[in-house]
Amino acid sequence: MFARRRPVLQIDSRYSIINSHFSIINGLKLGLEWRGRVRTGLAFYFLSSRIPTRLEPPDNATDDPDATLRFYNVALYGEYIVLENPRWELGANLQGGMGAVRVEYNNEDRPGTRSSTPRDFIALIEPSVAAQMRVFSWASLGAGAGWRQPLFVDEVVRREISGPIFYLRAKILLVPLLRILRNHEPLFSQKDLRIHSMNDRTRRRTYGE
Repeated sequence: MFARRRPVLQIDSRYSIINSHFSIINGLKLGLEWRGRVRTGLAFYFLSSRIPTRLEPPDNATDDPDATLRFYNVALYGEYIVLENPRWELGANLQGGMGAVRVEYNNEDRPGTRSSTPRDFIALIEPSVAAQMRVFSWASLGAGAGWRQPLFVDEVVRREISGPIFYLRAKILLVPLLRILRNHEPLFSQKDLRIHSMNDRTRRRTYGE
């Protein structure tokens, strides 16, 4: 089952509701894919939105601290493709890891500057499902939804960070892309993506099935 492996680079932008605010969590995944069905690897995410927080700022914050939440996390992920054809796929994803959360605030001791509290480490687990469409034989676009759950943290942090997630992703298959470039084939061709025109030999060569 795991005889054919391919490296996969994936941009994974996630959207969520944090503290009743819409937020953007940008991420990058690097992993391996076996026969187009099983994917595992490492992911990195960080909160790029400035989200007001209910976490308490320290004593040296101003009367109007403008306290905002910041966090990042590193995760291991696993994905299994439940249904697929040459154009579409539907998969289940589970990822878990560790990260850090902190509060940024206006510092009373240094007017006009912002400071950060010490990082509090957290554990996260995120189950989700995703659908994906292959645009070219070496690239695809997709979307998914799931839930983000912090673990081993106090109740305030848990309420602050847990919530639904929605994400868009763009995936690049490095081996097919390099093969196309090496063989000087058309880069944006729709070859092998039409279900009825793909023969068994082409399917096995392209997707490892």
